[in-house]
Amino acid sequence: MITDNALIALAGLIGVVALLFLTITRFKWHVFLAVLVPIVLLALAPGIDRKAFIAAFEQGFGRTVQSIAVVIVLGSLLAEALKHTGAIERITLTMIRWVGEKRMPLALTFTGYLVGIPIFSDVGFVILHPLVHSAAIRTGLNMGVMATGLVGALMLTHAIVPPTPGPLAAVALVQADMGKVILFGSIVCLVASLAGWLYALVVGPRLESPPSPEFVGQSFAERGLGHTVPTPVRAFTPLLLPLVLIAGQSLFALVLPEDHIVNAAMRYLGWPVVALGLGVLFAYRNATTDQRSERTGTWVENALRTSAMMIMVTGLGGSLSQILRETPAVDVIARGMATTGLPPLFLPFVIGIVGNMITGSATVGVITAASISAPMMPALGLSPEATMLAGSSGSIIVKYVNSSYFWVCTSLSRMPLRSALLAYGGVTLVNGVSAFAVVFLLWSLGMV
Repeated sequence: MITDNALIALAGLIGVVALLFLTITRFKWHVFLAVLVPIVLLALAPGIDRKAFIAAFEQGFGRTVQSIAVVIVLGSLLAEALKHTGAIERITLTMIRWVGEKRMPLALTFTGYLVGIPIFSDVGFVILHPLVHSAAIRTGLNMGVMATGLVGALMLTHAIVPPTPGPLAAVALVQADMGKVILFGSIVCLVASLAGWLYALVVGPRLESPPSPEFVGQSFAERGLGHTVPTPVRAFTPLLLPLVLIAGQSLFALVLPEDHIVNAAMRYLGWPVVALGLGVLFAYRNATTDQRSERTGTWVENALRTSAMMIMVTGLGGSLSQILRETPAVDVIARGMATTGLPPLFLPFVIGIVGNMITGSATVGVITAASISAPMMPALGLSPEATMLAGSSGSIIVKYVNSSYFWVCTSLSRMPLRSALLAYGGVTLVNGVSAFAVVFLLWSLGMV
């Protein structure tokens, strides 16, 4: 036990969270330092057993990183390949063909739903915005209608469905079953994405948001590079194969006997390291001859650079969770939650909202919610999957002027600030509330 004084433990937790948000918002520290420094300073509080504190810090960091580091790297490698080979553009064009040009906003929403799974939401919009402007000009619709559902769907799956780093980190921190998170998270995001699409159809036509001709001609096809874009099968396989294998492993474990031959095979194929490794191999096969040197050089270096930060921040989140487990703060918060009469699922949801709205980062919101909620799950009676999905749903609410994603989407869609606040701020509010409503329903039915 680090301390048996509940007041010191609770004050320390509040101080860590307050200092975390202050260093990010006021002093603009990098998130790694903003998380590390408050945790280290907590050891200086009176009544803290520093030997036990150091042991908890190292144990939490090591346990979390060992379970997720390789998976985060593989997820980043997959994202790099999909980003550079034209697979994202092929997925978009295929969705438009399947759904139909008359329902272009819905097609783009489905595209965001898929693309946000492996790729950071802001990167996805950077890649897709030329196609969105071209489609808006061709159909005579404005960007409020055309882009709003896409922006919301990109953020949803980016924050909720692995293998993007935020959800991967949350899965590790609460020790959830990744297959169940992918399976139920996909359902949650699909329903919430459709809610965002409906919001775009209602609010979008009322907004001043004309498309800009300056972006026309920037897609692969419009630059005469259509022949380098992979076929639909080769574009979708790297994205869907890992998800099917990981979710399938959890699904077969539920419906088949443990010693069944299918379970034996799926325990290996559905292991995230193998499943994502296969996805990476298929994704890198889409590289053109000119990209072969990049494939083994620049892309890998970029992926490792992105992964390193997420692995370290995730490890620190694990340290904070382990430290909290060894203090009475967990029981105090759980008892306080019980006295409010609110369902315990609201706790990770609200923590996710606060983390996102103060820092502007959904990833910080996801990790904060998972780190603080993880030690309280037994006392609150929450499963790891429900805790992770609720916290991630909260981290979507709401994207506004302190969010880099908001500014990327606003600037690239050439939308006035007022229109962007109504479009992108509004849709992320609708998305987050809708996602939590679905999570709450699944939790009430005992499915998560």
